[in-house]
Amino acid sequence: MEGSLKKARDEIERVDREMTALFLRRMEASETIAEFKKQHGMAVCDPEQEKTVMSRNLGLITDPDLRGYYGEFMSDLMDISRRRQYGITTGGDALTAELGIIMKRGCISGAGKLLDLGRKVLIVTDDGVPQRYAETVAEQCGEPEIYRIRQGEDSKNLSVLESILSRMLELGFTREDCVVSVGGGVCGDLAGFAASVYMRGVDLYNIPTTVLAQADASVGGKTAVDLGGVKNAVGTFHTPKGVLIDTELLETLPERHIANGLAEALKVAVIMDEEMFGIFENGDPAARLDEIIDRSVRIKCSVTAQDPKDTGIRRALNFGHTIGHGIESLGGRLHGECVALGMIPMCSPPVRERIVPVLAGMGLPTGANLDEDRVCRAMLSDKKMSEGRISVTKTDGIGSFRFDSVTPEELREALGIITQKD
Repeated sequence: MEGSLKKARDEIERVDREMTALFLRRMEASETIAEFKKQHGMAVCDPEQEKTVMSRNLGLITDPDLRGYYGEFMSDLMDISRRRQYGITTGGDALTAELGIIMKRGCISGAGKLLDLGRKVLIVTDDGVPQRYAETVAEQCGEPEIYRIRQGEDSKNLSVLESILSRMLELGFTREDCVVSVGGGVCGDLAGFAASVYMRGVDLYNIPTTVLAQADASVGGKTAVDLGGVKNAVGTFHTPKGVLIDTELLETLPERHIANGLAEALKVAVIMDEEMFGIFENGDPAARLDEIIDRSVRIKCSVTAQDPKDTGIRRALNFGHTIGHGIESLGGRLHGECVALGMIPMCSPPVRERIVPVLAGMGLPTGANLDEDRVCRAMLSDKKMSEGRISVTKTDGIGSFRFDSVTPEELREALGIITQKD
């Protein structure tokens, strides 16, 4: 019996070596195809060719019990090949290509070539996004449906989520179809949540149209809606198949919304990128949006690749969010404005002396008149609450961070740092 086991394991080892060699040959051929597509302006995605390959190969599997497993294997293999081709055709690095992220001015006009849109596509946008953005995407889809929601955090609820899902059901969407978000963080959350649960999951693509969404929210796969006054109380992790980051779409944004998004990029700079913090401290960040968004996305890609489910290093990206979400629950302020306020108490005094002038220079708040009782009650609903303590991220020096566990009383005391200023 032991001899048979060894023989089987030896056979698997031999086959694995052969499969590795074949994988490398397949990727070389895929890269040749990508170079050809790049030179001739062809679409990265070729759904019909993928279906042909899948059908042909599945036909070689005579055991019906194994056909499903092999289908999953082939699907994963083609997904890897597609992501590799993204990197070659768009010039992205390996990490952003692995996550299907394309950062290129004007790329929305090539969405049909860069994304697999030759099918039923639900485009989720809001009434604050220029209508032409969603229409540009719709023109490149097989069977598009534009679903427009009301702008703002109030739309991020289970009722709106249900209406999106109901519309997909009415239109006969199947697991072969997809959802595209064209908008900011609220659109991304709702579209992503809907994509993650409809028929147990369909493909999602993000085309963010705000600084906040481009620099942060569209990357990483977090989706959520608010419930009972608690921000992001219900949600899922659902990694998008692709993200198109087109900074030309930011040209219609008012200054307040640019500063709102830059707050999230500043968060990253304070705890992980001292050089980028220098852009904020010594220059005009609004004039260097492309560079700041690029750096922010690459850092977030690196962090989420290490910790996709937010159980380790990714928690550092919650810097400023515990107090920030508590303030946001009061209403009246944008997300980035609340995060700006939430960062200040989490900084050591020397860092605080540097970050406050930066925030003020961008027109972000550094103090506020707050109902501390309400903010504290909201913070007690934080997802990072455990055994009467809340995990927070702090910084003692630009470009560094540390995790700390604090009591609600300590958080209330920290809140006083920003409420004393107004």
